[in-house]
Amino acid sequence: MSHNTDKITVVKGDITKITVDVIVNAANTSLLGGGGVDGAIHRAGGPEILEGCRNIVAKQGGCKVGEAVITTAGKLAAKYVIHTVGPVWNGGKNHEIEKLESCYYNALRLAVENGCRSIAFPNISTG
Repeated sequence: MSHNTDKITVVKGDITKITVDVIVNAANTSLLGGGGVDGAIHRAGGPEILEGCRNIVAKQGGCKVGEAVITTAGKLAAKYVIHTVGPVWNGGKNHEIEKLESCYYNALRLAVENGCRSIAFPNISTG
């Protein structure tokens, strides 16, 4: 007998301390770290995450808005970090909603492709 254990839990806290298969990072297009969640993930995970991002940049030149890429999680409790770039809100006339949907879709797609069963998302493009 199979049991469905799919669930969504909302947690207010430090995403770098959550034990899941993959943590999603609200990154910028350069993938080279930044402030907020992005900076916290890079600091907590150590240089392996930045090295992974640099390899991606060398291969494809960064990450476009709405897309996602995956790296090691370094020292984090997770196996991977998925970096996705959310849109900046400009009144809704520049396909911001579709680009934000793509962030979540592409992050989930990468998680499934890499055998992940648990994922933690930060707020993406909320400030």
